[in-house]
Amino acid sequence: MSVFIDHELARRLERAEGAAGAAFIEVRQRLAPDVRAEWRDFDGTYAMFDGPESPMTQTFGLGMFGAADADHVAAIERFFLERGADAQHEVSPLAGVDTLALLAERGYRPIEISTVLVQPLAELAEASPPASLEVRECTADDRERWIATSVVGWSENPEVSHMIDEIARAASHNRLMRHFLVERHGEAIATGSLVIHDRIALLAGASTIPAGRGLGAQSLLLAARLADARRRGCDLAMMVAQPASTSQRNAERRGFRVAYTRTKWRRPRPFS
Repeated sequence: MSVFIDHELARRLERAEGAAGAAFIEVRQRLAPDVRAEWRDFDGTYAMFDGPESPMTQTFGLGMFGAADADHVAAIERFFLERGADAQHEVSPLAGVDTLALLAERGYRPIEISTVLVQPLAELAEASPPASLEVRECTADDRERWIATSVVGWSENPEVSHMIDEIARAASHNRLMRHFLVERHGEAIATGSLVIHDRIALLAGASTIPAGRGLGAQSLLLAARLADARRRGCDLAMMVAQPASTSQRNAERRGFRVAYTRTKWRRPRPFS
């Protein structure tokens, strides 16, 4: 089954990730009220604030659900400025050249590139688990174990290491997310999450502790989440990875293909 990446499909993909982000912010409002986390829908563009330094502080869907003109972008910028944050937008190339040109004109610079990958779930191949590894969906009793494993797995990433415990804890309460653990001889070595929105299965939260790498844990997590998504009625899976990364390579081995490459744009505060 082939997939044609048009604006309609790209909007579904961007909205799935935006919806997951909005649900994350709602959790942060409950768990960390001092942060004053908030999200807002600007005519289809979801703007998230989770503190000035949080990787969750950004937008999804800019230019995908309507024209991103100067007034639209300025309103979003005020949302971030009022909260002491840089304005950041994760932008699909399907938002168009005019959207990218507007950001450049307003002083934005590209700071990050990511690859969005997709896979149809109609003809999902079965995968044999590596020897000695087991994967299962988490229950409420697994929450602290899942958080602790995620923290260790992400601790080497300097961009999020200082706040990964808060991010993982909020993710564990996200109403749109299901969470999975890989165990080796009873010890947790890897985690992953699954978001389901509008029949899109978003695979996220991939993390493996250093001692558990190279054993096939992430391939097992990938297969388990895809099978679960298909059982739950999803027709398409998506994931986001750094270009040419191990995550992208594992995904393509499992049948994913590149949908498009996305760019994150930043305009540092203060701006007027």
